[in-house]
Amino acid sequence: MPQILKVDPLIPTLWEDLFAKTKEVLKAGGIIAFPTDTFYGLGADPFNKTAVDKIYEIKNRDSKKPLLLLIDSPEKLDDLAEEPSKDSVKLIENFWPGPLTILFKPKSTIPENITTGLLGLRQPGNAITRKLLSVLDHPLTATSANFTGKIPATTAEQVELQLGNKLDLILDAGACKGEQPSTLVDATQKPVRLIREGAVSFKCIQESLESLQTQEPL
Repeated sequence: MPQILKVDPLIPTLWEDLFAKTKEVLKAGGIIAFPTDTFYGLGADPFNKTAVDKIYEIKNRDSKKPLLLLIDSPEKLDDLAEEPSKDSVKLIENFWPGPLTILFKPKSTIPENITTGLLGLRQPGNAITRKLLSVLDHPLTATSANFTGKIPATTAEQVELQLGNKLDLILDAGACKGEQPSTLVDATQKPVRLIREGAVSFKCIQESLESLQTQEPL
């Protein structure tokens, strides 16, 4: 069974020691479950091919379906993606941190088993998740912590019940919102294309981009 670390959302001074332990698990190629601003996610070091392959195996996920990555700040884009479009910059300004995943053109250093030509990135709205990412100093895979086709987990107890014996560590920070997944858009195209509507409505996205279009010179 996995190690379970309790993370008190109200005592951030205790987070760093817990996340240092988490970092060691990931460094060794382990798989963790952790809270986000939507559901609990399955995390692995995206640059460890064996660990990423294990995520696909645990979830019984189609290997042709890419994994999105979480980052703690937009500044990390420079290491992961080619120069973002004006639309993607506007979306980042308006909706990050938060439940909007944006597709970018990946840099050549990004492993092929987490991208199918485009790379999904998101800065989560959950402060615990962002602190974890800053301690790790590298992105984290963020597919939902459930078997493919099953209901995503909103609590650590649900994660343990469904996937417990397949994981190395669970960060238990209480219940996630769990209402909808992140919205997914392709910002490499113009106009921006909706892939999956979730917690951020596509109408809000379109309205934010309309203001950008009115500012562009003719």
